[in-house]
Amino acid sequence: MSSSLSPLIHLIDDDEAVRSSLALLIGTVGLRVQSWADPQTFISEFDRQTVGAIVLDVRMPGISGLSVLDTLKAQGVDQPIIMLTGHGTVEMCRRAFKSGAAEFLEKPVNDEQLLEALQNAVRQHVKSRERNKADRQAQERYAQLSEREREVLGLIVAGLTNKEIGRALDVSPRTVETHRANLFAKLEAESLAQLIRQYAALVDAAD
Repeated sequence: MSSSLSPLIHLIDDDEAVRSSLALLIGTVGLRVQSWADPQTFISEFDRQTVGAIVLDVRMPGISGLSVLDTLKAQGVDQPIIMLTGHGTVEMCRRAFKSGAAEFLEKPVNDEQLLEALQNAVRQHVKSRERNKADRQAQERYAQLSEREREVLGLIVAGLTNKEIGRALDVSPRTVETHRANLFAKLEAESLAQLIRQYAALVDAAD
């Protein structure tokens, strides 16, 4: 994986010493790190297309980490966010998870605990991005289908045979076979099971 595509950890903390030590630690497991001292600058400038995770300090001057978390989630940022704090409370932890944090760790953070949390977060984000990409591709392929092909697809998924589909649509079984072949080709499905899975995913996405 090239450096431009390899996972990137965004580290936001106003303490330079903390940023330096954490960046060094995170780098030991081969993850790239981009450090930010100012959360507002991070919010406005960071590349939302990067794959990776965000490490965010709770207590910072000007704006709290919890407010940053709320802003990022409101903007649809999908990178997992790990919160760090030296003054954690049960309420603070509860609010962080309710707002969508992936993990909540107390300072001084345990090195192994942080690295494990980051590696888990990165794996989840990679899978999420791959799943979203596959969903988009499936939707693009589905958009290529004609109205009749979509009707045939729905009836195939419902378990009807070619003859039953033909009677339902008032067409010949041979015409149904042609539509069926077009469906497999356009949706790039190699089996009936794969065709049904793709249809189910499209229905779930529409809901």
